[in-house]
Amino acid sequence: MDNISTVLTIYWPAAMLLAMAASDSPAGGTGTAAHLGRNIQSLREARGRTQQQIARIAGIPRATWANLESGAANPTLAVLIKVAQALQVRLEELIEPPRRTGRLTRAAELPVREKATVRVRKLLPETIAGLEIERMELPPRAAMGGVPHKLGTREYLTCERGQIELSAGGERFVLDPGDVVVFRGDQRHGYRNLAATTTVAYSVIAFAPVGG
Repeated sequence: MDNISTVLTIYWPAAMLLAMAASDSPAGGTGTAAHLGRNIQSLREARGRTQQQIARIAGIPRATWANLESGAANPTLAVLIKVAQALQVRLEELIEPPRRTGRLTRAAELPVREKATVRVRKLLPETIAGLEIERMELPPRAAMGGVPHKLGTREYLTCERGQIELSAGGERFVLDPGDVVVFRGDQRHGYRNLAATTTVAYSVIAFAPVGG
């Protein structure tokens, strides 16, 4: 097999994708051509390179690189190979849909429970070992008891709005907005809204390590 045949064999899947990109209309900023522009820009920025620097590494004019990032370019396979080599990625990674950088969870999707008149909403949409964060909404003068956790657990309480009282281990702490208290989470404790309006507070529980 000669060198030309070898190159065509290696890059044939990418060449097919390139043909798809060429058939897309870039005017609307959608499709494979738009993916190409966004991917090249994000990959370059992740490497901390300017267009001038990365274009020099790729051996192409900066104007060509800028046109690629605009999503309006119709590059040849030879140019894309140079770009992929400069970014040190597979050719297919330049054209495939960009990876999502985040996942939005709406408030209505988060688990909520009510204890008497107190509304408690979890703030972590996924499980993180050893950590729990909750938002507590206490109506005027409402109170709620906490659950003692395993020995070694620590809890952090902060007040966002109103005024909240924490009772733990025989001590009493009154928190105004912005205040934070840390206490042992392995003892009996309770919360009370001292304000005449709704109080909002956040609880962070750092559980003791398993087997600790």
